[in-house]
Amino acid sequence: MTRTGRRPGTSGSRDRILSAARACFATSGYDATTIRSIAAAAEVDPALVRHYFGSKEHLFVEALEFPVDPAQFVPRLLEPGIEGLGERLTAFFLEAWETPGGRPFLALLRSVAANEAAAEMLRQFVTREVLERIAAVLVLDRPQLRAGLAGSHLIGLAMARYVIRIGPIASATPTELARAVGPSIQRYFDEPIPT
Repeated sequence: MTRTGRRPGTSGSRDRILSAARACFATSGYDATTIRSIAAAAEVDPALVRHYFGSKEHLFVEALEFPVDPAQFVPRLLEPGIEGLGERLTAFFLEAWETPGGRPFLALLRSVAANEAAAEMLRQFVTREVLERIAAVLVLDRPQLRAGLAGSHLIGLAMARYVIRIGPIASATPTELARAVGPSIQRYFDEPIPT
């Protein structure tokens, strides 16, 4: 028995650890979160956290699964065509980030400034899972650059809204932001890219 009265490895422990890790990373960021703090939040022994996940980094990677599958949402965003893609893309990301399932992604976002591993994880996800899928269907010049510019704009929006919490951006509704930011992102899909 642990100090909490629970036996190590009891049913649901792994899920409780993942849930606690998501909450701890979201609240404290990567560096300030410890195996012990996650174990305490999950009401398990720290050894059980190590048993299931090995290290804080491995737990971080597993806990921060994106709330939706890019293989499903990117084709749906692109189905109507390029027109209006900027607003659809912005609205989708805001919606995904603001659901309970989006909290792990926000934890990752808060951690990128101080932790290179977190920054690399964010780069890998955005590049491989989202931007490369969009670039693959763009029949425009320099599709990867265009998709990358759109992605950088979205990450900047997320930093301003969820990390720095710039007043009007943090308090605006997702619909207001999608309408305001969407046309700027749309330019990456419509207008010539200067060389």
